Amino acid sequence: MRKSFKLDEIDCAVCAGKLEDAIKKLDGVTDAKVNFLTQKLTLEADDTSFDQVLDAVVKLTADIEPDCEILR
Repeated sequence: MRKSFKLDEIDCAVCAGKLEDAIKKLDGVTDAKVNFLTQKLTLEADDTSFDQVLDAVVKLTADIEPDCEILR
């Protein structure tokens, strides 16, 4: 399953790159793209575990970029 989410307040392109790299390393993530210009996260993961993967991505985002929020 692939879904896109709006990011609120990602600070810079370097931060977006760090976040993308970290998300791609999470178990269950097939692919992830963080676009700083559009403030968008595209997340791809298995249908059966998508919600658990998304919860892990939200927690990771809060750890790496405390000001950034994934709008569901």
